[in-house]
Amino acid sequence: MARIIGGITTSHVPAIGGAIAKGLQNDPYWKPFFDGFIPIRHWLSETRPDVVVVLYNDHGLNFFLDKMPTFAVGAAPQYTNADEGWGIPTVPPFTGDTELSWHLIESLVADEFDLTTCQEMTVDHAFTLPMALLWPDQAWPVKVVPVCINTVQAPLPSAKRCHRLGEAIGRAVSRWAGDEKVLVLGTGGLSHQLDGERAGFINKDFDLKFMDSMVSDPTWATQFDTYQLVEQAGTQGVELLMWLATRGALGPSVRALHSNYHIPISNTASGLMLLEPV
Repeated sequence: MARIIGGITTSHVPAIGGAIAKGLQNDPYWKPFFDGFIPIRHWLSETRPDVVVVLYNDHGLNFFLDKMPTFAVGAAPQYTNADEGWGIPTVPPFTGDTELSWHLIESLVADEFDLTTCQEMTVDHAFTLPMALLWPDQAWPVKVVPVCINTVQAPLPSAKRCHRLGEAIGRAVSRWAGDEKVLVLGTGGLSHQLDGERAGFINKDFDLKFMDSMVSDPTWATQFDTYQLVEQAGTQGVELLMWLATRGALGPSVRALHSNYHIPISNTASGLMLLEPV
């Protein structure tokens, strides 16, 4: 039986890719951010996951405003990265786990989630940069299953719906006949707003309360509707939906093995957590 061994939640700011390309990991501006991943990499070397289910939001590389699915799951044998215009070097392709992908798709549909199924799929910085932070050599010792959640164009799925999606992913993995060790990786956030009158908005108090709730009260953020989340976390801060889905997949109780919070990186509050089911 496959099992989820842990969940990692982290930011995916495009500037991270530029910092990696320029070798700025020890620059005073970036060092508090990059140092947060050292314990994560030690844990990965000890636990050695086989598959990563990546919960992320697409920024126009694979989907655009004319076609924006609420939830999309990749079922491709390989996922490639392309130039998004940020000047970030592309990374090597990722190997998909097609059998687990189809099991996940069929299980989610049976749980009454309406999905877009992608047998061809490109992945952007929200997918590639967190993976590069976990495995800096970019040799990718894992297979991947991409799960894309719309945080770009209204109407967005609710926080409650995304948490339930995570729960359904957890059930699907537990029913998979293989013996894979599965890591769930949720990317995005935390509070930030890149445009409008509140450009540069960061809400540290909300972020820290949200991070605490991931352990102590995992449905805390589901009390907020989309507009309230934008008010609390900023227009792009709704990316915390991927954190909620990740948390839902881990089951009722977790312990935090590591966390880091640093502001700002590129006008964004950067959060990082490593959670283990108990």
